[in-house]
Amino acid sequence: MQGELEIFPCHDGHRGTHRASGPDLGMALRAFRGDITTLALDAIVNAANSSLLGGGGVDGAIHRAAGPQLLDACRGLGGCATGDAKATPGFGLPARWVIHTVGPVWHGGAAGEPALLASCYRRSLEVATEVGAWSVAFPAISTGVYGYPGEAAADIAVSVLREGGPRFDDLVLVAFDEGTYRRYVELLTS
Repeated sequence: MQGELEIFPCHDGHRGTHRASGPDLGMALRAFRGDITTLALDAIVNAANSSLLGGGGVDGAIHRAAGPQLLDACRGLGGCATGDAKATPGFGLPARWVIHTVGPVWHGGAAGEPALLASCYRRSLEVATEVGAWSVAFPAISTGVYGYPGEAAADIAVSVLREGGPRFDDLVLVAFDEGTYRRYVELLTS
């Protein structure tokens, strides 16, 4: 259902919160369909452009919801390279932190896009650790105007978060559209 965190069956078939594969370290990896700016977690990830000065899609929504202080804070960061991530306070958001990451523009997959997209998720986890965040929400990075194919992007997101997320209490994959949400559910329940 839109607007609610979903609980999925675990890999062993029992009902409950879906957890990352491997030893149970308490981390929940979940899917959510709705507006990332409404989530009261330690941090949300912003799919930003390299200037970090706002844009369209989720980037614009986060800047609008956080207020003008976010833009001021981003000005002081000096931009961000593709595949990297930087943090600012959340200002007017329910989240304490915003982790800005710059995803790759899709050029057919032969220009290193998969490695750069995976780096966005890894670096966002690293930055979340640096700021002391235990719960983090991620949008579908690069799948909007940057044109990254949704299914391939979802595969990378789930794979990286399963590998690198056990230090966290809660990781949330946020989908704005039904197709992305269904792909996340499929990956999390398989």
